[in-house]
Amino acid sequence: MRKDKKKVVGEPMSDEQVAVFMTFRPRDAGESVDLYMLTRAYRGLRAHDFARFLEMFQAAGHDVNAVDADGRTMLQILREHAQAEEYVAALEAVGARAID
Repeated sequence: MRKDKKKVVGEPMSDEQVAVFMTFRPRDAGESVDLYMLTRAYRGLRAHDFARFLEMFQAAGHDVNAVDADGRTMLQILREHAQAEEYVAALEAVGARAID
C-alpha cells in the first residue's frame, strides 16, 4: 500500500461499493459470469456485506445456483471452506442449493 494511502478497516460499505462486485467479468469466456461474480464477492466482502450483495445480485436477475466446470454451485464450494459458515448461511437464506 502506498504511504499516502490510509488503510480503512471496519468502515461500513455503501450500496454502491457492494454493487461494484456485479461489474466483474471473467477473462475466460467459458466461465460462468454469475459464479465469477459470486466468487469475487465472497473473496472481497465481509459476510454481512456478502448477504447484501446477494440481494442485489438476485434483484438484477443473476443466478445464485450457477455452476462451475465441475457442476458445483457456490454453496457446494463454500461448504468445503472451514471459515465460510456465515457465507453459507447467507446463500441458503436467498435460496441457494446444492445441485446433484
